[in-house]
Amino acid sequence: MPELGRAALAVCLGLALYALFAGGFAAFTRRRRLAVSAQNALIAAFGAAAVASGVLLSALLRNDFSFQYVADHTSIELPTAYTISAFWGGQEGSLLLWLLVLTGFSAAAVAFNRRSGRDLLAWAVPVLGLVAVFFSFMLVAVSSPFATQAAPPDGAGLNPSLQNPYMMVHPPLLYLGFVGLTVPFAFAIGALLARRSDEAWIVSTRRWTLAAWTFLGIGQLLGAHWAYVEVGWGGYYAWDPVENAALMPWLAATAFLHSVMIQEKRGMLKVWNVVLVVGAFVLALFGTFLTRSGIVSSIHSFTESSIGAWFLGFIVLVLAGSVYLVLSRLPLLRAKTRLESLVSREATFLYNNLLLVALCLTILWGVVFPILSEAVRGEQITVGAPYYNFFLVVFGLPLLLLMGIGPLIAWRRASLRSLGKSFIWPAAAALVAGVILVALGAGSSPAGLIAYTFAAFVLGSIVYEFVRGTRARRALGGGSWLTAFSSLVARNRRRYGGYVVHASIVLLAIGVAGSSAYDTVRQQKLSPGQTMAVGDYRLTYRDLEVRQGTNAEELRAHLDVERDGKSLGSIQAGKNDYRAEDQVSNEVGIRSDKLTLEDLFVIAEQVEGEGNAIHFRVLVKPLVNLIWIAGFVFLVGALVAMWPSLAEQRRLAERYRELRAPARA
Repeated sequence: MPELGRAALAVCLGLALYALFAGGFAAFTRRRRLAVSAQNALIAAFGAAAVASGVLLSALLRNDFSFQYVADHTSIELPTAYTISAFWGGQEGSLLLWLLVLTGFSAAAVAFNRRSGRDLLAWAVPVLGLVAVFFSFMLVAVSSPFATQAAPPDGAGLNPSLQNPYMMVHPPLLYLGFVGLTVPFAFAIGALLARRSDEAWIVSTRRWTLAAWTFLGIGQLLGAHWAYVEVGWGGYYAWDPVENAALMPWLAATAFLHSVMIQEKRGMLKVWNVVLVVGAFVLALFGTFLTRSGIVSSIHSFTESSIGAWFLGFIVLVLAGSVYLVLSRLPLLRAKTRLESLVSREATFLYNNLLLVALCLTILWGVVFPILSEAVRGEQITVGAPYYNFFLVVFGLPLLLLMGIGPLIAWRRASLRSLGKSFIWPAAAALVAGVILVALGAGSSPAGLIAYTFAAFVLGSIVYEFVRGTRARRALGGGSWLTAFSSLVARNRRRYGGYVVHASIVLLAIGVAGSSAYDTVRQQKLSPGQTMAVGDYRLTYRDLEVRQGTNAEELRAHLDVERDGKSLGSIQAGKNDYRAEDQVSNEVGIRSDKLTLEDLFVIAEQVEGEGNAIHFRVLVKPLVNLIWIAGFVFLVGALVAMWPSLAEQRRLAERYRELRAPARA
């Protein structure tokens, strides 16, 4: 079996090399049949990667400890679900998953663009082949998942923090996002190689970018929820370097999705859009480098290995080649139109881009600075949460406000009369919300109060846009309000799906502000029968239960919960002692209030004796559940924006025919 896996990876490498060199030669000489052959090689590479993945998955499910990877990341007692997730729980397996997704996306990109975009596809294939060559080479020559050994009686098990249902979904979604950014990158570079300055590459990759961006967004929210329920510290985002590594490409992709509309509408920002696509892809590679190099200390990272140097070299190669191409094509990328007014929708998008990129670069500096300080001065100076929180407020609050301003301003140039008419209702909503919040005592946190007020403004502008658009559709076509609303969204799903996504960001902002600016924390040592008060809650420690789980000994402290003299039942918190892994994990207790959307969060930090006394840390997190609700709203908005329509497909096909340059057979 390991021989089959190694052979499949070798075949995948050979096919990727063929796609790179034969595809590049075919694109340069415009040989159609050779280009098709290179495309077929990419499709076949997906098959080879699938075979290799099947071999590793089979070894995991059979507990074949003669595979070193299986022995290092599973055990006999490990539940089957986590045995499957061990596929991406280690370095070699995660690289194989990356290759599988990469070749799968490449094959799909070939299939979807063979008819409408084959001239541009010819140049994109060698770029996709280059990325596939790197990852398949790493698996063949540097970090193989098919190394063998004398089989031990049992394996080392899986890291306890990864034995969580969210870990079955969170990493694959991030990989789908990271790898998905390869497709727009490949088509953008292909357009530069072909000396094309039109929007054909954007038309071909619009939904690829949206899909990758959506996967990254949902993946990060699931990761935040995993950290909230599993890590046991009371938060959901710690500005960990690897967490930041996933956030940065999402921010760059968000900027691109906004600025690309300016290029489509006005033919502007051509250089900027290519830079953003390249930046998003390079940041995705950089995140992979951070995770696998061991250069940073993180709960998410793998052990130190020589693989980091290879990734760094590939990042330098991609970055240098991309910069050279952009600089050499600058005359072709000059915009024919200029920004007409600083008060226009395109100007608002530009301000949005500058803030998103500034936030991204600020986070990048916070991640890189400790590495540079250790390299230069010999000591690692850590950049803590206060640094990131400060810039999140500085850049995040204006970004939140711009989400409400952008939809209300016209393209090209906005008049004062139209601005006043559009702004009156959202501004009134923000003013009323601010007054009510101050009356309720929310003024104790100025940043939180501003976030709430801006959120009300954005929600007001979104509702106003939907009402205004629905009223216009009803005036034109008649019928009911529901019919007019459905017709409005169906005719411009990208725009109104974007508004739903904006609403999800507003919910996220409210949840973050409420749970961080207005939370309550209390620590206390309790013996059985003793009580502690936290906010409106009273908790009484009753007893400690010791029970045997599937592959761990479970300790659970039982606490009775009251609020305002009314019993709310009980809550459990404790620890798991994993035998095979020889590790102990916190298992928190969470009670969610569906009405107020707040959580009571209990951590048993230290157990003395056999439960004679336990040190508890208890938090009350207001509105924290809005963060998870925001994830569902985000997904709905993204699906609306991506959902195809026949009318849009016809418009895109016609536009591509106009943009496509003639190609020789």
